Amino acid sequence: MGMKLSKFNFELPEELLAEYPAPNRDEARLMVLNRKEQTIEHKMFKDFIDYLDEDDVLVLNNTKVFPARLYGNKEKTGARIEVFLLRELNTETRLWDVLVDPARKIRIGNKLYFGEDESLVAEVIDNTTSRGRTLRFLFDGPYDEFRQKLTDLGQTPLPKYIKRDVEPEDADRYQTIFAKNEGAVAAPTAGLHFSKHLLKRLEIKGVNFAEVTLHVGLGTFSSVEVEDLSKHKMDSEEIKIDELASKIINTGISERRRVCAVGTTSMRALESSVSSSGTLNPYAGWTNKFIFPPYDFSIANMMITNFHTPKSTLLMMVSAFAGHEFIKEAYAEAIKEKYRFYTYGDAMLII
Repeated sequence: MGMKLSKFNFELPEELLAEYPAPNRDEARLMVLNRKEQTIEHKMFKDFIDYLDEDDVLVLNNTKVFPARLYGNKEKTGARIEVFLLRELNTETRLWDVLVDPARKIRIGNKLYFGEDESLVAEVIDNTTSRGRTLRFLFDGPYDEFRQKLTDLGQTPLPKYIKRDVEPEDADRYQTIFAKNEGAVAAPTAGLHFSKHLLKRLEIKGVNFAEVTLHVGLGTFSSVEVEDLSKHKMDSEEIKIDELASKIINTGISERRRVCAVGTTSMRALESSVSSSGTLNPYAGWTNKFIFPPYDFSIANMMITNFHTPKSTLLMMVSAFAGHEFIKEAYAEAIKEKYRFYTYGDAMLII
């Protein structure tokens, strides 16, 4: 039996779960782990620029979060139902995979009404999993109008651990400033720390940016239910790596530059399309790659990440990159120093 789930458990004080982002994006705290020296430093995120030189490569995930959380009412009873849009299955028939809550109240054939005027209606046509359903939205207008309707009615899909109501600033702060390609139901959180000012300073320094897309799904955050990690199956997420990004990254590798993956999502995208010679191939498709120790990384030699929750697949990937014992030590230090964890929390740089 390989790596065990229980190795990734730790006590996380609830008050360290960040409910709000730092006042300024680049002024979150930054813990810097040096793998070679086995040292831990405490910095501010804007100090990240000191760790890159001209012609080093920064890999950004440019996915854009869409307002995936809708609230509707069930026909006849009027019961309030939360619908979380996961994936569009068919644009013509307006078919979507969704999660519903409370799930026990929703049956095939039920209709749900959205909006104060109930102008958007959906019918449940399939029970896909215990919590999941397939909905068909009954909307006669053009597709653009339908998508606009979803955007107007949807809310920023903050993670469930944030107990407060969604606030207007969340629409901006739960999105990276380089977000372009809509399709994620959760933000690539390591990228939330970059401000326009910091990106400009990196550009002036001569750092090369490579943009990849991985549309973050809820599978990234799904709990692992098996003790033997080799038995865990990740949900598939869509990725796109174009020729330009591959070229920038492969040039960085051939010139022995630093290649820094911003976030576990960028890292998964890179590791999902590696050639036999250890370079990056362009790719458009899906990945269900699950990275846990021991694992040999092929592309990035640095990474930025947030502080993750116990037993999460994200913590497992970071442990594979930095070393399991070193991450345990760093997390103990983070808790002692009251670093903020999870989506709106502080950042870690592993070099």
